[in-house]
Amino acid sequence: MLPSSTELAVGAWEALFRSQVSLMRRFTADDIWDPIGVREYDVLFTLSNSETRALRLHELNEEILLSQPSLSRMCDRLTALGYVARQSDPSDKRGTVICLTEAGAHVQKKIGRRHAARIRRYVGGALNADELETLESLCTKLRLAQTDIEE
Repeated sequence: MLPSSTELAVGAWEALFRSQVSLMRRFTADDIWDPIGVREYDVLFTLSNSETRALRLHELNEEILLSQPSLSRMCDRLTALGYVARQSDPSDKRGTVICLTEAGAHVQKKIGRRHAARIRRYVGGALNADELETLESLCTKLRLAQTDIEE
């Protein structure tokens, strides 16, 4: 008997989720995150990938797996370290944007190079080039489809 579409979807999700958990445990345990942690790095990385190196808190929150209050506190800590700054939103003076500073960009690049080497080892060591391209394509398709799927 063939598996149902629900069983196939659940099996795919479980495989994706468990591989992500396994990889995140390895990444978190890596000795590469000094002077910040993996979650703080994620904030700096996300800001570095935005066109202006600045995002409103709710835009940043869409990319980060933290509650908005936790993200706000993290941004306060990163501000105290000099890695981000809060500035008035140039398009809406009532709003605030979180901006990556030069010091933050330097730390992100330094850690990012080490993190990329670990990604290459853990992910690239398990999959060939065709599989990596397929994985990226499927994950992107899955992520983008969420805006079109009704709740």
